[in-house]
Order: sequence, then structure tokens, then C-alpha cells
Amino acid sequence: MSGQRILTLVRHAKSSWGDPGMRDIDRPLDKRGMRDAPRMARWLTGKIASPDLILSSPARRARMTAEVMAQAFAVPVDQIRIEDAIYYRGTEAWLEMIRSLQDSLRSVLIVGHNPTISDLGTDLLGSGYLGFATCEVNTFAMPVESWALAGEQPAELLVSQRPKGLDRH
Repeated sequence: MSGQRILTLVRHAKSSWGDPGMRDIDRPLDKRGMRDAPRMARWLTGKIASPDLILSSPARRARMTAEVMAQAFAVPVDQIRIEDAIYYRGTEAWLEMIRSLQDSLRSVLIVGHNPTISDLGTDLLGSGYLGFATCEVNTFAMPVESWALAGEQPAELLVSQRPKGLDRH
């Protein structure tokens, strides 16, 4: 389909809870997250074309995951766009953000958080429930000519992978 848009949703990799006094937004990736993010990024580069844009939550763990994804796709890290709505707001705000994307962008990757990322993925499919594990990747083909129409019709799930699933390959 000539007009389809490709949207990849990535839940941030596993984060550290080691410092109970640390603000949630400042939590970094933990050891498992530092292992899983590059593995998932390498896997994803073999499945989809390089995204035209990478959006990330301002949370440190999401930014770290987004940077790993960008490096795997040879996207300059300084081109990652930080969007406060990904951290602070829910599904409707995410959808509004997606619908405001420029139509010159064919493929967008977003790194975010649960429960919003699971809720949005579920809404895009139009049926069933799509729960996201940490560092899980789901790529959707959206049958729309314009991002402004995102979510109007059910999307097709093209790629779906959890880090634990890589251990089975």
C-alpha cells in the first residue's frame, strides 16, 4: 500500500530501582536493560527500515533505550526528539502527537512506557490485548495516507518481539 505509515513502539529496557530516593524520571537502565537494548536494536535493524524519526520520553531509561536504537540504525543521537507527552500523558495525547507528525515521515519509532504503550498498541490493532514487556518491540503498518488519520482503521502488526524470545532463536 503506497500510503501506509510504519509505526514502531518500543517499551524502554529494564530500569534500575537500586536507589529508592531517585526520582522516577531519572532512573537509568539496569544491567539487564543494558544487555537487552542493544540485542533488540540489532534484531530490529534486520526487520524494518531505518525510521525517519525517533521520539522518546524524557525519562532517562527511555532516552537510553532510544539512543541504543538510534545507534543501531545509524541515526544521529542528537536527532532523537524528546516528547514530554510520552512520559506525562496517556493514550489520547500519544495519538494526538502521532496525528501531528509530518506526512513526509514514512516510518516513526517511539520509545515509551507502560501502561500507555500497551494501551496504544491494543487500540491500534482494534482487537485483543497487546501487553508490552520491557524492551519489547512492536511494529505496525497503518493503512493511512496521512498520520492525521492514525488509529482510524485497524493497523497490521508486522513485527513483534520480546527480549526473552531472542533466547529461543
